[in-house]
Amino acid sequence: MMLAGELRLHGVDVIVLEKEAEPPPNVRALGLHVRSIEVLDQRGLLERFLAEGKTHPVGGFAGLTKPSPDRLDTAHGYVLGIPQPVTDRLLAEHAAELGTDIRRGRALVELSQDGDGVTAELADGTRLRSRYLVGCDGGRSTVRKLLGVDFPGEPSRVETLLGEMELTASQEELAAVMAEVRKTHLRFGAMPLENGVHRVIVPAEGVAEDRTVPPTLDEFKQQLRKFAGTDFGVHSPRWLSRFGDATRLAERYRVDRVLLAGDAAHIHPPTGGQGLNLGIQDAFNLGWKLAAALRGWAPEGLLDSYHSERHPVAAAVLDNTRAQMQLLSPEPGPQAVRRLLAELMDFEEVNRYLIEKITAIAVRYDFEEGHELLGRRLRDVRLRQRGRLYEQMRGGRGLLLDQTGGRLSVAGWADRVDHVVDVSEELDVPAVLLRPDGHVAWAGEDQRDLLDRLPRWFGAATG
Repeated sequence: MMLAGELRLHGVDVIVLEKEAEPPPNVRALGLHVRSIEVLDQRGLLERFLAEGKTHPVGGFAGLTKPSPDRLDTAHGYVLGIPQPVTDRLLAEHAAELGTDIRRGRALVELSQDGDGVTAELADGTRLRSRYLVGCDGGRSTVRKLLGVDFPGEPSRVETLLGEMELTASQEELAAVMAEVRKTHLRFGAMPLENGVHRVIVPAEGVAEDRTVPPTLDEFKQQLRKFAGTDFGVHSPRWLSRFGDATRLAERYRVDRVLLAGDAAHIHPPTGGQGLNLGIQDAFNLGWKLAAALRGWAPEGLLDSYHSERHPVAAAVLDNTRAQMQLLSPEPGPQAVRRLLAELMDFEEVNRYLIEKITAIAVRYDFEEGHELLGRRLRDVRLRQRGRLYEQMRGGRGLLLDQTGGRLSVAGWADRVDHVVDVSEELDVPAVLLRPDGHVAWAGEDQRDLLDRLPRWFGAATG
């Protein structure tokens, strides 16, 4: 839905095919990290998300909570607690408002492609033709399998049960038992939601052969009694599911006119709450590039840069989730490393480094040597005359923020790049050229240098 919205900003016709007739109720993800919050702000969506979520302090690596460091490089130094179904709904509403054709209960079963486009065959026999197709269809991606893209990594070695249900135990009993159990087993807990319902998590007995089959309430009771000595009187489940720690990364994100995004391209344990965020950020990177290819102005290699930029980011997320899963182990060795890391995180720079990794604000794409801002996303800054920088990026276009008094020009690219002449006391550089995803493509004050850089990201000049 995020990708559909990005494409519609550029006038691209989009059809979203959803296999399920109705959105699933399962609450897999619980919140949005800083970079995803910035993305929503850049597109004018943040207020509607804030209205349905709750802000929390930033912090935590493998459950090691430390105070948020000072001077975090963002105007949004918080985590937004919001259930995944709400995030899905809000993004779907945004996509629909922009004119996306959303078709539910439509499963893709086959695809083929040629030099002009892609043919998708659906389970009901319908055939659809498009110029490009993007598989955003999860860890068991049909699109990825049909493409024959390898998905190397490690299978699940441990499994966790997750669900929402009611309890009869008192909050006092629950808190006391949790405090004791979590001394050694960090994949255990029961978080109150509303109306007596709790989100319950407990290690499974083993790894299921088929994780598409949900666990039973009796399995929950058995595992709760095993780890806590009580099942807390769990009853009336809303939904039950299981997840493993499988960690895999697609070898390629693009095969000609078919691309992969989100869990179709990478899967990992939910430790650190990065999965949904990683998918949103994939879409934000891909949307404007795919639109440029469809609108005919994409420079050579622009669409391929989706893989070259996002594949290393996903690899880094997989590595940090592997590390966090090790630190959650009750074994003496990992617990000793955990205690050592807890001491190191008392140093603010260590804490900051790990938080920036989890929240994705440290991501820097490998453009080339040059200004220290190149390849980094630029935080929101206040402008003297025009409000905030992110407010100028709502249309999904490139942007030149010119603090030279208007000595620079983007003539020839005005159909793709906005020119904002203003000053920010928070930005110590004469001018910056931002891609539509907010990453810095150029910084400086030399017009000829700018003219050399514009074609790389925005194609040939017109007029």
